[in-house]
Amino acid sequence: METLYGLLGGFSALANPITFLYMIGGFLIGTLFGAVPGLTSVLAIALLLPLTYSLDVTTALVACASIFMAGMCSGSITATTINIPGAPSSMMTALEGYPMQQRGEGAKALGHAALGSMIGGSIGALLLMVMSPLAADVALLIRTPGKFSLIAFALIVIIISQRGSVTKGVIATMLGVMIATIGIDVVQPLARFTFDSRVLIQGIDMMPLIIGTFAISELLIQADSRSERTVDPSKLQAANVRRRDFIPSLSEVREIGVLRYLKSALIGYSVGILPGAGGSMAAFVSYAESMRSSKHPERYGKGNPEGIAASECANNSMCGGAFVPMLTFGIPGDPTTAIVLGVLVINGLQPGPQFMTQQLDMIAPMFASLLVSALILIPLTLYLLGPYFLKIVSIRRDVLYSSIAVVALVGSYVATYSTFQMALALVFGLLAYFLRKQNYPTVSLLLGFVLGPSLEEYCRRALSINDGSPLIFLTSPDSLFFIALTAVFFYFMVIRKPRRGVLNAMSS
Repeated sequence: METLYGLLGGFSALANPITFLYMIGGFLIGTLFGAVPGLTSVLAIALLLPLTYSLDVTTALVACASIFMAGMCSGSITATTINIPGAPSSMMTALEGYPMQQRGEGAKALGHAALGSMIGGSIGALLLMVMSPLAADVALLIRTPGKFSLIAFALIVIIISQRGSVTKGVIATMLGVMIATIGIDVVQPLARFTFDSRVLIQGIDMMPLIIGTFAISELLIQADSRSERTVDPSKLQAANVRRRDFIPSLSEVREIGVLRYLKSALIGYSVGILPGAGGSMAAFVSYAESMRSSKHPERYGKGNPEGIAASECANNSMCGGAFVPMLTFGIPGDPTTAIVLGVLVINGLQPGPQFMTQQLDMIAPMFASLLVSALILIPLTLYLLGPYFLKIVSIRRDVLYSSIAVVALVGSYVATYSTFQMALALVFGLLAYFLRKQNYPTVSLLLGFVLGPSLEEYCRRALSINDGSPLIFLTSPDSLFFIALTAVFFYFMVIRKPRRGVLNAMSS
């Protein structure tokens, strides 16, 4: 009962006008940073970090939570309108949203993204409030071998999802893993693959790779087109939409199904609990499962609202799950919660097993901010500002993409404060451009880079625990679970052929 009163107190804290304004301001900042390629919610909260010295800890956490939720949702804006995900977690959304945009259904795509984000974010926030103690216990059961098998499962499914192009999927994924090995060894403090270059000792930052593979390569792809506009001129009337066009029809929502929303939200929350997993993995696993269980898998990759709903529902639900390991063990669930952990430490708060009960009055407003942001601010912002989001398609191609190039490169510099890393964004942009021209999946490249270090770290740790014997992966129950899950996905996606068509949804 005390926990219930504490959580209700969190909502009453939002009634404070100052706290409420910080939540609104944080959400708008998160929307801006999440929508602009190169500027993520991680950067927004990082820039907010110095301000927390002068802010009340409750106010700072409320602002951080609203930025987190907004940044996760708003990445779908540019993913849909110009095929450049504003955040890594929106990669799967771009696969379905951009084809809909090209058909003149951009408003509908953004509406489904907002609805999925609202449902997933709300469920994730509620689960965070209700099931945090139980979720923490479950996360504790997944030890080092299980974490390796989980990441291996994700990478294997990434590869086998390249239907008809598995070889190219393998090459792109392994290339991403190889790039991730540059710099300091993940286990020992030794430099590797630096070619005696001091600038490579720090390794390759994620931001230049993201900007290069999506923003810069997209600019080069668009440069091949002779059109003056970002989409077919005949579709430009899509920018002149009414606000009610952003509300998905009830028939389409029914076709997606309550079960798909709920399953995607649970997948996202479960992945969020795992330290280091993040929104990208949540969106991918949910998207892959949605494709596997769909009655019409051949529609994926061609503008299917089911894929948008699954990925957006999962990555926003992940927000609630990511706070569980951070608050319970002091282990951030993703980069954003790592910075939120810094906010807590700056204010003299140390997360731990008893933190949820002893400091509930301070963190309950943050929980409330997550729920209010998802349930109210996401649909309200889309309804009020949605038409302006779609105006981006009417901008001249040269003006739009040159502006994006400048912002993306500045964002890569601000994220790393390194001119070398900014130059790497151009290098990776050229690499991704040539890969895309040869139909190699750049999504696999990025996910290989993101998941590669963790895969190596957990593999080496597990082997060291068992004196170098790989049998530990077959004797650990958590590892066996993910190995069995990999086998299930392999059966349904490779051995058992789809009913019709070839699934190329993730091959671009």
